[in-house]
Amino acid sequence: MKKKFILEGLDCANCAAKMEEGIKKLDGVNDASVNFLTTKMVIDAEDEKMAEIIVQAEKLIKGLESQVIMKKA
Repeated sequence: MKKKFILEGLDCANCAAKMEEGIKKLDGVNDASVNFLTTKMVIDAEDEKMAEIIVQAEKLIKGLESQVIMKKA
């Protein structure tokens, strides 16, 4: 299952790369991509784990960039 998000307030390319790297390491994630220029993020993960992955991704993003808001695209 793929889910798309907008990362409102993302202003750091290095942080975007760290977010992508961190999310890819979460249990159940097949792939993840964060596009700094469009502020879009796509998470491809196992259906049954997606809700928990979204929670973990939000925590990871807030830890790197506290002002970023993760919204469904």
